[in-house]
Amino acid sequence: MTGREDDNRQRETQAGTDPAWAEELLEHLRPAGRDVRRVVAWLAGTVGATVALQDAAGNLVAGHRLPLDEELVTDIIAGRLAAAAWQSRERHLRLVRVEHPSHTCVLAVSRQDPFDRRASEVVTHTAQVIELLLAAGESTAAGHRLRRATADLRLAILQLLMVEDTIAARRVAAGLWPGLLDAETACVYVVESAPAERDRVAEECLDSTREDALVVRCPAMDGHVIVVSPREATGDALRSLVGRHQDLFLGGSVRQSLARTATAYGQAVSALAVAHFRPDKTAVYAERTHPERLMDPVALRGWTSRVLRPLDTLPHHTRAELLATNRLGLEFTAVNAAKVLGVSRNTVRARMERVETLLGTDFADLTVRAVVHLALNTQIGLTDARFDDGTDDPGVQLADLLSGPGVRTWAQDLLSRLDADARNPRRTLRTWIAAGGNAERAAQALGVHAQTVREHVRSAEPVLERQLLAAGTDLYEVVLAHLAVGDLDVPDFRRPA
Repeated sequence: MTGREDDNRQRETQAGTDPAWAEELLEHLRPAGRDVRRVVAWLAGTVGATVALQDAAGNLVAGHRLPLDEELVTDIIAGRLAAAAWQSRERHLRLVRVEHPSHTCVLAVSRQDPFDRRASEVVTHTAQVIELLLAAGESTAAGHRLRRATADLRLAILQLLMVEDTIAARRVAAGLWPGLLDAETACVYVVESAPAERDRVAEECLDSTREDALVVRCPAMDGHVIVVSPREATGDALRSLVGRHQDLFLGGSVRQSLARTATAYGQAVSALAVAHFRPDKTAVYAERTHPERLMDPVALRGWTSRVLRPLDTLPHHTRAELLATNRLGLEFTAVNAAKVLGVSRNTVRARMERVETLLGTDFADLTVRAVVHLALNTQIGLTDARFDDGTDDPGVQLADLLSGPGVRTWAQDLLSRLDADARNPRRTLRTWIAAGGNAERAAQALGVHAQTVREHVRSAEPVLERQLLAAGTDLYEVVLAHLAVGDLDVPDFRRPA
């Protein structure tokens, strides 16, 4: 029990003339003061009592537990009584029904002195304030649950797009955002902010796009918001948003089919790195000459079909799952791929190991990773049917695809950019790739310090205009260039017919 007898006597003297308690109670309805526990504590101090707020199950919601008559509490909870009073020589008790949107509570107030008019009014009005706070809390909690469920649904749609299940993605999106994914193509954008600001940025992205885009808080990067939209106006809206905030950056992809959402996402992330060096803090992925576009398309498709043929014996859904997971796993780290797909990192690694086994390869070898990456990205354009026509020629090998004049010229022009550097970063880069991207092993082979290797590789990035220290398309293109000019051995991907 709190309060002293002289304090109670002083409050009772002021009962009819001092409305301060009412003003104090109303302060608890302000947004900054909405806390049921604080209201209960305030009531205890104001009327000099011990106060308990408990729910129908007897759980203490706020205050300090009191010994209460269970039958009396049951009558109040059931609505047979709105309030009750009880007294003995030691204490005076008031019980008041408190309505709640989902369950009724009981407010119990126990004190040594009898309840005068002032104390009774304070208890009654406090019960009304608690009702309002509980209702507001329930509404707020419901709003949070709705926003969380909507955000989870957006993430689920993105994950379906990432694994190329566009039919399921459209079906899920149609319920809440009709027409959002009706188009065959879309652009992917990544907005970067400080992690603490991401929720606010995500809401502003929704407002800026008028919810006419798929806005997702990136599950892999805390400061990223992913936006997928087929609408041309989305890019302008996001650039305007970035322009209004000093700490935002924007990277965008070129338009891709919905089945290539994962590819578009990689482009947006690559463009985001460039955006950090742009005055307007925005960048769109620059289309450039990719080696696969310089290869004979029929021969490339035939080679791809043959390389991935060991996966053709799998059930369709298993094959599609392995292809999608490995495509992301080669583009990003296993941890980030797992977050994007909504699975565990062990699941990603297990699926990649299964493909390694089926293909008879070792993903620790960067040349193997680059070649499989080429096959997987070419496979997106193939139909699900077996590619079995005159182009499935066992004589066409990767070396043949890489030896074409267009590919060789592209590779020589790209790598020759490094020749002007007296430190010979080209040799360092070649050795680093051969060492599986391991700076320590490359340093041992070159007889230099590992930090020197990292510096050479890092200095090659702006010259080649590609990210090398992060796995992905940029690195694999540079690996293919080394294979094309003969600086590295072409891995053997010949398969029995």
